Amino acid sequence: MCRVEETSGKCNYKKPWEMKMKIFGKGKMEKLKNSMVSRSRMNLWMIRAITTIFLWTCFAQLMTLEEMFGPRLLKGRPSCFSHSELPLVAELSSIPPKVVLPPKRLYKNNGYLMVSCNGGLNQMRAAICDMVAIARYLNVTLIVPELDKTSFWNDLSEFQDIFDVDHFITSLRDEVRILKELPLRVQQRVDQGMFLSMQPISWSDISYYAHQILPLVQKHKVVQLNKTDARLANNELPLEIQKLRCRVNFNALRFTSQIEELGRRVVKILRKKCPFLALHLRYEMDMLAFSGCTHGCNNEEEEELTRMRYAYPWWKEKVINSEMKRKEGLCPLTPEETALVLKALGIDRNVQIYIAAGEIYGGDTRMAPLAEAFPNLVSQKGDSSRTIGLEILPKPLITNGSVGLSSLLRK
Repeated sequence: MCRVEETSGKCNYKKPWEMKMKIFGKGKMEKLKNSMVSRSRMNLWMIRAITTIFLWTCFAQLMTLEEMFGPRLLKGRPSCFSHSELPLVAELSSIPPKVVLPPKRLYKNNGYLMVSCNGGLNQMRAAICDMVAIARYLNVTLIVPELDKTSFWNDLSEFQDIFDVDHFITSLRDEVRILKELPLRVQQRVDQGMFLSMQPISWSDISYYAHQILPLVQKHKVVQLNKTDARLANNELPLEIQKLRCRVNFNALRFTSQIEELGRRVVKILRKKCPFLALHLRYEMDMLAFSGCTHGCNNEEEEELTRMRYAYPWWKEKVINSEMKRKEGLCPLTPEETALVLKALGIDRNVQIYIAAGEIYGGDTRMAPLAEAFPNLVSQKGDSSRTIGLEILPKPLITNGSVGLSSLLRK
């Protein structure tokens, strides 16, 4: 394996490549070196290609995830995948996020509070806020309030026809327990007349409910408050009570999805032409009869309003001096006076005015001055100069949601 040099007497090993050259020859060795170089270049290109494919695969996966769960990763650039190519992604993106419910508040239940609201929607909404605060303060279980069905406008809507009842219950579960109906055993007691129905005193503070109402709830187990308008004072209440009232009004009392969709469609119709404002005149027959405001009415109309006021026994004030009330600023503006105010405010004559109210007392005759000053009047039922295209909407929505729609548009 080694050749001994005679001169040195040492074993000198030759380099391996010299041995290979001797065995294979110089030509074959050059070919071997060239093949090794080309093979290394091929491996380098393969690594680059695999890396590129891997990066594009990761990028595609990220784009898919951002379409499913979040805003675009690269705003201004088109997505790598269209929704038609990813029906599953489109379906998943349409699923609403899971709502995190507040934890339930645990407390010893002192009884059940039933509520029968009265008045218009605004009065009933304010009353519901009051009743939730009272139920929370008394540690009782509140039954979903019953809406007024005996009013002048004969609206037979239930709570769930106007408000999202499930959201109402779950959004307040950390404050008070609310049920859609009484438990069966408690309902049997109510069916047998074993409960107390009463009217709380108007403008009472929270101590009245703690010292007068709570003992009655503990005694009878079920108490029904059959009048709820202005039954809780507005001022000098604990801050927690005021905060809860606001939370109920602005968060818990949410209109149903049907009414909100109806409102969006009405707004879309109105915006197609020009800007608009929503106006609640408060000039309906029941409002004038209740307040005794007869300014601008003829003798026949005054008598009709007086008869209506005496027809409702729960309207306590019967003899009313209309001129005195008007001087005290307690009467609604007439349509003519409203036109003067809008002109003074600099409202454009061509703006659309949506009459978000019931039928105006006196009809087109009473509305004539306002219609002349602002010709683009719009109403839900077409009882003034013209109407919008609500005929494209389902009839049940207009029937059950008309009050809620007017309230929604006024916002």
